[in-house]
Parts: sequence; C-alpha cells; structure tokens
Amino acid sequence: MADYLNLKVRWLDGTEAGGCSYLAHIQHAAVAIAAGRCSIALITLAGKPRSSGMATGTMPQTAGSDRPEAPWTSTYRWSIAGIYGMCAQRHMHQYGTTLEQMAWVKVSASHHAQYNTHALLRKLLTIDDVMDSPVISDPIRRLDCCVITDGGGALVLTTPEIARSLSRPFVRVIGAGQTIYTNDGGYCDLTRTGAERSGAAAFREAGIMPSDIDYASIYDNFTIAVIMQLEDLGFCEKGRGGAFVADGNLISGVGKLPWNTDGGGLCNNHPMNRGGITKAIEAVRQLRGEAHPAVQVKNCRLALASGPGLVTGGGHAHASVIFERN
Repeated sequence: MADYLNLKVRWLDGTEAGGCSYLAHIQHAAVAIAAGRCSIALITLAGKPRSSGMATGTMPQTAGSDRPEAPWTSTYRWSIAGIYGMCAQRHMHQYGTTLEQMAWVKVSASHHAQYNTHALLRKLLTIDDVMDSPVISDPIRRLDCCVITDGGGALVLTTPEIARSLSRPFVRVIGAGQTIYTNDGGYCDLTRTGAERSGAAAFREAGIMPSDIDYASIYDNFTIAVIMQLEDLGFCEKGRGGAFVADGNLISGVGKLPWNTDGGGLCNNHPMNRGGITKAIEAVRQLRGEAHPAVQVKNCRLALASGPGLVTGGGHAHASVIFERN
C-alpha cells in the first residue's frame, strides 16, 4: 500500500495476529500517535479468498509449519471448522448450549443483513434454515459458518486536533486490549477465548462496564465463537451465552445488545479471514449515526469491537477496542 500510494511513512506496523490484527493495530496506532511517532495512521486490508476458490470447512491448516508442535498436529490435517466444531461440542456438553441457541446468532445476523445492499447473504433466515443446512463439522452446520468473500477496508486514526478540524463526527478510542491465549501446554479450555483478557483490559482502560455498551461488534466466524466471546467479555455469565443470544436478543431494536448490524461475517462479508477490521468500521458507523436507519442504535454513545485471530488450540490471539462518540 505504501508503495502503491508512494507514501513516505515515518512509522510502520505489520504485526500479524490473524483476524484480530487490525483491532490490535488500532491500539498500536493510538499509542504511536500519543508518543508523537506519527500524526495520521492508516490501517488497511484487502483480500480475494472467494475469487481464489476458498470454500467453507475444506482447507486444512498447513500454515505455521515452523511451530514446534507442527510435526505432531499437521498429520491430522485439522481445519478451522474442525476446531470450532470441537469448541461447540464441549460447550454443549459442559453448559447445555443447544443447536437452536447457536442458530439464533445466524438468524440475528440475517435480520441485519437484509438491509445491507452489499451483504453476500441477504436472505432472512429461520432457526430451521440453519439447523437443516448441511453439517460441516458436527455440530456446526454450514449456516453456522461465516460467508467467504473478497473485500477489504480501511481505518484512519489521527490526533484530536486534526480530528476536530474535520467535518466528520468525532469518535475516540477510549480503551483497548490484546493478548495471546496460549494452548496451556495442551490443557487449553475449548470453551474459553482470549476475550477474557483483551476485553477486561479494554474495559479497565475505558473505565466502564459491559452493561454500559450500547452496541457491540463481535467477530463471528462461527456462531459458537460469538456465544463464547459474549460470555468472556462479561455480557453474561460463563455458560449462559446460549440463553443470552436466544429469542432475538442480538437484533437491533429488539434485543438487549444490538450486534453486528451490517450482517457481520456470518452474512455480510469476511475478507481473507480478517474480519476484525469490518467490526471496527461498523462500530464507528453506529457511533456516527451512519448505520442503516432500520438497524441504527438510538443515542449510540459507546461501542465495542472485539475478536480473535488464528484459532483456539492453534495459536489464539484476541483484541478488543472500545470507542466513544465525542
């Protein structure tokens, strides 16, 4: 990007942490601006997985072959969908989470995507639609999985002085956190995510509680991932995520926690397995009052963007950012 635009940058960050990289970059950029390393930061992403033929649940993980455990794990040709299938099985066994509750996450996303003309999947779905779709990695169905799209996005961060001189509404970063949630020597808990740490750090820095959040963008590569993160971020007790998402509780204007009002990765887009950037973009739209009128959260003042990178059991990063309308 710097070469294409012939930019003469004085600060650079190419940290790779999977899909949450661009949420982590927000924190890195804010720190750099505060330290005087730069005054305007561009965070950007583009990818073409759909055009290149990527399909749901079919790509075994061969990346990361330099990891010490690779000779033992690569033999099993594990996939992201396979890992999340195990997460879902464990969550159902341990907490009684049901297929219907998982399906509510997709249904909620579809309620929002129907208003997004750019969404790949705009069909309004039912619980039966999700549960009747083909099994990808038991118990995960195809409609429990995110869409695969080409796409990209960009974020610009700058100093308060420059931001105030612009014609756009002013949105501040007031809290951020990131972590690597290790495999714990093979004893990792498949029902927990790095949101426990990144979310706690972001809320602590912002000086607010989960109950203060007006809108949440939560990375939704799989329906079970949303349930686990909502628990770990503190929106409900551990094990109660299934009940929390049920009955439209994530639908804007209907439920308690408006969520992924662009349709998210489950229905709108998921470019290059890097959905974190779109979570920040929709959070800012909500705070500026620029979301679609049918899903715009009234008096939206505080928004959260949060999500994982890589995958539990295979090197799991996580980042969270809290924004405030000035």
